[in-house]
This record gives sequence, C-alpha cells and structure tokens, in this order.
Amino acid sequence: MKVGFVGLGIMGRPIKLIHYDTQSDNTKFQEFARRLIQTDKPDVIFGAFSSASREAIRPIMDKAKQLYFYNNQYEGGVCDSNVFVTGAVPEQQFSTLVPWLMEKYGKRVYTIAADYNFGQISAEWVRKIVKENGGTMVGEEFIPLSVNQFGQTIQNIQKVKPDFVMTLLVGNLQSAYFEQQAAANLNLPMGSSIQVGQAYEHKRFKPPALKNMYVTPNYIEEVDSPASNDFKKRFKAKFPNEPYISQEAANAYDAVYIYKAAVEKAKSTDMVKVRKALEGG
Repeated sequence: MKVGFVGLGIMGRPIKLIHYDTQSDNTKFQEFARRLIQTDKPDVIFGAFSSASREAIRPIMDKAKQLYFYNNQYEGGVCDSNVFVTGAVPEQQFSTLVPWLMEKYGKRVYTIAADYNFGQISAEWVRKIVKENGGTMVGEEFIPLSVNQFGQTIQNIQKVKPDFVMTLLVGNLQSAYFEQQAAANLNLPMGSSIQVGQAYEHKRFKPPALKNMYVTPNYIEEVDSPASNDFKKRFKAKFPNEPYISQEAANAYDAVYIYKAAVEKAKSTDMVKVRKALEGG
C-alpha cells in the first residue's frame, strides 16, 4: 500500500508522505527500503520497528548514504552517521528504574529476556546496574521468541525467591508470561523497559496480570501535563480509532519535528547539510 498526501510544509515547501506496509516482514522491509531510495528518492526515511528490522535495512541506508530515523527504543550501540534514533536505550531506562526497585523491594533480582540482541544487551545492562548498586542476580533466563509457555520459568523464579523480576519480553507469544505468572500467584514486583509503553498490556490484559509493574518508557498516554494533554487531543482527533498512544507514536512525532528543525537550521533538505545540522544539536 502506498499513500501520499500534501500537508503543511517545511520552509514553505509542501510535505509528501510515501508509505509502504511491510507487514512485519524483514524481507519486505528491505524491498521497500530499496524502492524508496531508488524510485521515490525521499529526503528522509522514518521506519522499522524491531532491532531485527532496523538491522535488515540499515546496510541499505548506509550504501545509499540515506538519512534515516529509527523511532523505537533499542539496545544501543548503533554508531552510524546516517541513522538518528529518538528512542531510549537500556542505560537511560535502567539507571533510574533498577536502583529505585532495589531500594523499594530488595536487592535480589531475576531477569527474563527475549533471546535476541535487544533482550541480551538489555539484560547485560540490568546485570551491570544491579552489581553497581550492591545487588545480586539470583537468576537470568533468555527466552526464545517462539515460546509462549512459561511454567518452568515460573517454577525457577519461585525456587530462588527474588525480590523482583525484570521482564524484557517482546511480542505476542512472550506476553503470555504475564497472565501465566498471575495465574500461578507469583505475586512479585516487575520492572520493564518494554511493557506498557509499546503494547499497552495494562489496558489489554485482565488484572492482576500487570500488578506491581514499573516501567520507564519515553512516553505513555497516562502522562498528565499540558503538553501531553494537548498532544493526546490532537492525536485522537486525527486517529479516533487508535486504542492507545504508545511511546512509538510520541517518538515518531518528535522525529518529524527534529527533522523539521534540522532542515530549517541547514536552510536545505540536502542530506549532508541536514545531517550536519542534526549532529550540531
């Protein structure tokens, strides 16, 4: 699907949006990235959701020296002059969350994480911050993305009795953990950088699946401030059927305005000049 529209512009020039539906397929991400660059020739590309989809298209962006924004939280470590990221990284999220949880609940920590680069690197940051704050990792499990049964994991957690669990699980299959742990009366506080902000599980799952869940996302719809309330009002007016405003929506919104500011600073849409403006702050 390809959608174009002309809206309010940047520096008096109209904005044309070209959109392709990748259907969460990394092969389609690559196909449409090439089509955008070779055929549509955009001034900037915003796209990809998972780290895997980002890494599928990043070499294509690099080869073309294409200016590209990735607007999800991610594991960090992408040092690439063509890529600008508006999401948080684990060091930012866990440097406040983990010490706070340790002070409130105790210093014995168990991590369960998705078994791919995001989960592994996020878990590494949890391990590091727990150690720096005098805590102990009493367990750590990496769960394959295809798993949706957590009976053994719940038993493992019950056996070692942590003070809280860091849940770094992704996708619909792994989200089954929350209702299963509630059914098993695990009743432990949870910390996460992923849940709520991305997939609004607190709205979708029957209580008490997310009881005592603490998160540090870039944005959640419940933020009550004049700026947030204005954003929500305008977002709902444009997309009245959307069930929740996630951090990805806020990140993407920020990215467009960061790009606008950079173009205005550079006084050009030339990618080299805009990149230099972005790098200058």
